[in-house]
Amino acid sequence: MVAEVLDALKPRSGGRYADGTVGGAGHAAVLLAASSPGGWLFGCDRDAAAVEAARERLAEYAGRFEIVQGNFADMAGWIPAGSCDGVLLDLGVSSPQLDVPERGFSFQQDGPLDMRMDSRQRQTAADLVNTAGAEELARIFWELGGERDSRRLARAIVKDREQQPFRTTRQLAELIERLSPRAGRRTHPATKVFQALRLAVNDEIGSLTRGLAGALTILKPGGRLAVITFHSLEDRVVKDFGRARARDYTFTGGVDVPELREPRTPELSRVTRKALKPGAAELAANPRSRSAQLRVMEKL
Repeated sequence: MVAEVLDALKPRSGGRYADGTVGGAGHAAVLLAASSPGGWLFGCDRDAAAVEAARERLAEYAGRFEIVQGNFADMAGWIPAGSCDGVLLDLGVSSPQLDVPERGFSFQQDGPLDMRMDSRQRQTAADLVNTAGAEELARIFWELGGERDSRRLARAIVKDREQQPFRTTRQLAELIERLSPRAGRRTHPATKVFQALRLAVNDEIGSLTRGLAGALTILKPGGRLAVITFHSLEDRVVKDFGRARARDYTFTGGVDVPELREPRTPELSRVTRKALKPGAAELAANPRSRSAQLRVMEKL
């Protein structure tokens, strides 16, 4: 959603921008080009290979960017507060990560059951699958993947691992397919479980929550935050964040009772009330973008 991101952030020369999920630097390159000759980009990614690829791709903009390996949840720890005109978060897993079997993100090709975005992290998906109890696995599959058959699948995994630990993506995917045959479904029956495991292994929802707050910290007043999500759980976190920070009141107890509201100064406004979606041309060129949604907010 390059055109939509450019329209949202409106990069200009002299502006300072942050790309918290720099990946292969596709968006970063466009932001640097659009903010030439004096724009600056902060970038980070948890994936060391992505950081290296981004630095190579952005070589022509040398002297105008700083890219580090790290979690965007920690951006406010190294990017000065109130310094950025725009922040971009393009969430989820990248195509290079999906397409490399050794990373273990996909069951389309067999590989180790890994799923770590940052290889310095100790816990892998195999560790989680082979050590978590049935209740914990079921909770992960349901809350992070929306898997309706979460309890049955979790019990089966715990039973099977007593005979042989789960080590590969195909091993886990085949177990799920035996229990829930595809039977003409468009998506593989293991899709939701793999999504849930990836989110859990990388604490993606926790990172998103912290990253949104950090993005607001590093933005200038009038600066914009653009977030691209790929599934409903992420989108709900972003939408709820925008609603809460745009309110002119706060409340306690988890229930919004009008009589108990306390006034507060809104921190942002929602530029887009509804999420923007890819156009037909982008969908034709990149089918993986079909679930992408863009929300844009502006710091007050």
